[in-house]
Amino acid sequence: MPEVNQGNRPLSPFMIGPYYRPQITSMSSIMIRITAIASLGSALLVIWWLFAAATGAEYFATVDGLLRSWFGTLVWLLAAWAIWYHVLGRLRHVIWDFGYGLELETAEKLGWAMFAGASVLAILTVIVL
Repeated sequence: MPEVNQGNRPLSPFMIGPYYRPQITSMSSIMIRITAIASLGSALLVIWWLFAAATGAEYFATVDGLLRSWFGTLVWLLAAWAIWYHVLGRLRHVIWDFGYGLELETAEKLGWAMFAGASVLAILTVIVL
């Protein structure tokens, strides 16, 4: 039976803490996954709103009032941020697929640009809509 090396294996980035130093590239990769789930949640909110519209005026008024309240505006701002972040992340991967931006310094700058770009685009989206 082959000898198994138990001690010198690389550690997973999901062991963030004392074993793994967080980096912008790993954090942006994790955020891509989180924002995909958040985008699904925002799609479900739109479906709920449409269902309420089809159900009746009273139920629609309740749901519409909730989604237009300050809390609803906050939820839509976060949903817009998640969608824009995910879009920018996919765009970053297209750039990488063409072989550009693969240097560590450039990849880190793209990661920070995704956070900043998603924030600006989300605020602009809420202002316009």
